[in-house]
Amino acid sequence: MDVLSSLGFGFSVALQPTNLLACFFGVFIGTLVGVLPGIGPVSAMALLLPVTLSGTPEAGIIMMSGIYYGSMYGGSTTSILVNIPGEAASVVTCLDGHEMAKRGRAGPALGMAALSSFAAGTMSIILLMLVAPSLARVAVAFGPPEYFSLMVLGLTVLSFLTQGSMAKAMIMACIGVVLGLIGIDGITGTPRLAFDRLELLDGIGLVPVVMGLFGIAEILANLEKQVERDIIASRIGSLWPSSQDWVRSRWAIVRGTILGFFLGILPGGGAVISSFASYAIERKFSKYPEEFGKGAIEGVAGPEAANNAAAGGAFIPLMTLGIPPNVVMALLLGAFIVHGLQPGPLMMTTSPGVFWGIVASMYIGNVMLLILNMPLVGLWVQVLRVPYNILFPLIVMFCIVGVFASGNSVFDILVMIGFGVFGYLCRKFGYEPAPMVLAFVLGPMLENNLRKSLILSQGEFSVFVTRPISATCLVLAAMILIAVLMPSLSKKREVIAQDQS
Repeated sequence: MDVLSSLGFGFSVALQPTNLLACFFGVFIGTLVGVLPGIGPVSAMALLLPVTLSGTPEAGIIMMSGIYYGSMYGGSTTSILVNIPGEAASVVTCLDGHEMAKRGRAGPALGMAALSSFAAGTMSIILLMLVAPSLARVAVAFGPPEYFSLMVLGLTVLSFLTQGSMAKAMIMACIGVVLGLIGIDGITGTPRLAFDRLELLDGIGLVPVVMGLFGIAEILANLEKQVERDIIASRIGSLWPSSQDWVRSRWAIVRGTILGFFLGILPGGGAVISSFASYAIERKFSKYPEEFGKGAIEGVAGPEAANNAAAGGAFIPLMTLGIPPNVVMALLLGAFIVHGLQPGPLMMTTSPGVFWGIVASMYIGNVMLLILNMPLVGLWVQVLRVPYNILFPLIVMFCIVGVFASGNSVFDILVMIGFGVFGYLCRKFGYEPAPMVLAFVLGPMLENNLRKSLILSQGEFSVFVTRPISATCLVLAAMILIAVLMPSLSKKREVIAQDQS
């Protein structure tokens, strides 16, 4: 009953006109971002982070959250109609969704994608609401050693699941940690890595770094590509799936929801891994495995349910432990910090309006997304026709304006351009920016908890292995690093990386 009363309080926050408008803008922009290939939720959230600074923390976080789970919905439209994933998590939807569209079943494919996303999104919010308070109570017992080891595990898992060489991913993570140390030492108060530049005493801002790595670099990379958009020209027709479609998809939605939610909680898991895992499971469980890749409705329902459930699951470690499991959540953590909030086990008691307001807004946002993605599908088809030579200059302009507005500093614009070139070169040479961003956000927290642990233990490193939770996290991280050296596991990892790319 306590959860229900808290949820009621959350709805009283989420239904305030400002927050309701923020939720709508968030899911609308998220859908738009998902529809347009080449612009992911990270780029959009980085662009709009400065916009949220002028409003209340609740409105800002609600809008940022809406962009994330909204992009999971929108990505399926592009995958089905154009065979180009608008968002990385919708890659799998191309396989059967576009085949259905070519057979004249674009309507049921789009309808099933939207309805399975709605069902999974709603269920993941219910699970979030039930799991988060219990986990927060457990997390109160966490000390600096546990937090340090958990962050080490998170960075290791993310590096393991990124595309290409794990050595390159670890190098990027190390660069991110070093960048996070720039500025004033929190304990001694002395400048570090500032090179006598006054602008670096406060450290490098998250907004220019992320806008450069994911906004400018993405544009530079996409300008090299000649993407042909062969939009399905035939009439879409009824969006409502047939009764046979529902019979074949019902368990795929259930399995995708459960799998996606729990994979979303894990560090580095996220929507991409969830959608691929769901597709593989559905192919194994299906009575018609030969239809996969040729227009099987389960191949749309399962992955779409999985990636939306994973988006909900990813909020759990952020909101209860204060640790982001992926890059998008790292950006959201940055938004919390900018607004003077610290997500973690005490957030439900110190900022209940923010926590429960976000949870309630996700219910409202899912209903809005269902309306946006079913009756208005024709609008998104027209958006797909916007030429990139118009779209990309506008994005660059928004990047420059957004970065300047966030700090009123020309130096931040130069930082953004520098990281844009750096991010472009990283893509060219096979270095993933995701571990770097997550390490950049976690770096100060990682160092802080390491130093606190050593101060409390009087310099004894054994504190990390004598405490059960800390020792377990470090053992798991070590096992992952050893696994890379094993040929069989290394080959499986390469297959996952190729599937994601």
